[in-house]
Amino acid sequence: MTTLSDPQGRPTIRDLLPGFKRRVFPVGRLDFHSAGLLLLTNDGELALRLTHPRYGVRKVYRVKVKGVPTPEALEQLQRGVHLAEGRTQPAIVRVLERQDRKAWLEITIAEGKQRQVRRMCEHVGLFVEKLVRTQLGPLRLGKLATGQARPLTPDELAKLRRAVGMRP
Repeated sequence: MTTLSDPQGRPTIRDLLPGFKRRVFPVGRLDFHSAGLLLLTNDGELALRLTHPRYGVRKVYRVKVKGVPTPEALEQLQRGVHLAEGRTQPAIVRVLERQDRKAWLEITIAEGKQRQVRRMCEHVGLFVEKLVRTQLGPLRLGKLATGQARPLTPDELAKLRRAVGMRP
């Protein structure tokens, strides 16, 4: 779970960092039932720019939904949907695989409202069974297993900084 402490005692991101000497914090969040790419940093300006919608950093998710989305539902997601705090920005949505009663979607957004992808899908009648962030800006998850971490390469850090208008 993307938090540094949890009052309910559930595992947190801090549990993946035993012995890590520098204070780092997560960029964005993944809820308890989500997985995938999570960036940890000690650079507050970079974190702000990566998460603020003004910088348009795209986040890509693989989403398994119960139900097969109709063309109308896909169009609504692509236009943006009304959530309690306002309308979402348009999303890029691709159907990756259709099964009898389920589908895998790839959803790309450039903002990060709380539980946004789940709530967008629910708004159009799709229940999310699995959600994995596969990309954050120029960074891709690749073959990293759940719970596994690695440092960014200098090239990856330079690409991230360029993506938000910072000097590498």
